[in-house]
Amino acid sequence: MAETLDNSGLMQVRLVTPDKLLVNATASSVELPARSGYMEPLYGSAPLLAELGAGEVRFHGGTSGDQVFFVAWGFVEVLPDRVTILAETALHPNEIDPAEAQEELKHSQEMWDEAGDDADKYDDANALARVAEEKIASSQGKH
Repeated sequence: MAETLDNSGLMQVRLVTPDKLLVNATASSVELPARSGYMEPLYGSAPLLAELGAGEVRFHGGTSGDQVFFVAWGFVEVLPDRVTILAETALHPNEIDPAEAQEELKHSQEMWDEAGDDADKYDDANALARVAEEKIASSQGKH
């Protein structure tokens, strides 16, 4: 399959939310938060479909330049010549309200404290805490 690629070293990258297309460009690599940890697909990568976690997507090179977005939940499709990120939420770090993220973190702690014996409630509290912590880090440029 590698013989059919265009040898530019750049892949097509798209970042899409239910509301809009945020990025439709080329890049030499994309760092992204999969549910099981960060990954960095490069041109020629093996096909992969993964669940997206919460964290930062970083586009490098190509027409995308070096852009950063906070994303939370969704899916990523990696093909040898393109990466498509379908995110429930995607924001530029400067679009994040740190005070609102702190409130989300506080709310997640309250959910944790009230979960009792309900494992699903603990999972929900952990998911909300993860998003809030990643938003705070992204808004402060700590990634």
